[in-house]
Amino acid sequence: MNATNSSLSIVHHKEVIIVQVLIGVFLSINFFLILTFFRNYGFYTSMRYILFAETLLSDCLFLILANITLILSYFGVTLPVWLCLILFVLSSLYSYVTPVTLTAMTLERFVAICMPLRHADLCTPHGALQLILIIHFISAVPCTINLAIFYSAASPTIYTQRAICHGEMFVLFTWQGHFRSAVSQLYFFIMFTIIVFSYIKIMKVAKTASGENKKSTWKGLRTVILHGFQLLLSLIQLWSVFIEAAALKVSLILYVNIRYINYVMFFLAPRCLSPLIYGLRDELFFKALKSYASCGFYKK
Repeated sequence: MNATNSSLSIVHHKEVIIVQVLIGVFLSINFFLILTFFRNYGFYTSMRYILFAETLLSDCLFLILANITLILSYFGVTLPVWLCLILFVLSSLYSYVTPVTLTAMTLERFVAICMPLRHADLCTPHGALQLILIIHFISAVPCTINLAIFYSAASPTIYTQRAICHGEMFVLFTWQGHFRSAVSQLYFFIMFTIIVFSYIKIMKVAKTASGENKKSTWKGLRTVILHGFQLLLSLIQLWSVFIEAAALKVSLILYVNIRYINYVMFFLAPRCLSPLIYGLRDELFFKALKSYASCGFYKK
């Protein structure tokens, strides 16, 4: 038993160190991209870049919250349940904000390529701010339902108790977990359907376009494909809970290893793709990045 605990402790420490390095690199890149956005006024006038900045802020906030709960749970630190509930609500909200925003960005590309004459009217900066509010409202629905179920069933004294924070502590019934999973899968089915629809429509335009329009259309098509891949990784994240439950029945060490792999592959990886898709592939944004990187953040 002592040997098992020692092995688990070594695995835990290695996992925590590796995850901290990955998150540190990710946050550094994202903060640099966010700084680039806010230092260039031209990005404020484009819905595309405004939504991109929102995904960066959402990803940063989600990973900071997830990392806090990860460290606390690994080292056995307990918190009051009411504080855990706040962390859980915020983490749940921003786990949805990014994929919903990706879907909105796909629709923006669809309008830009398939409805170019209406793009300037539909995709305005003011419309982007309204869309961000709608995104947060849509993302808050699953979290609000779970919170209402927990609040109606839990004892009032539970909020003053202390516990190790994890999302499953707020799932009081088996059917609640199934319901939560069903809502999540419904969301991702709708989002994936929107992306496939946009892909088909953009593909039709790409076949008939010519010259610079054709080049721009195919670039938009590749962006939609990458958005779909991001959503696929996020969808697999929903199934990781069942995989971890099966691994726990076999071995505790296997469960720890599977949980670590799921965290890196399906929590970190989808959120590392956003800088690659827009921060590096977008010509205008990439030029601004190079300018700030070479000139010490000062504009000439």
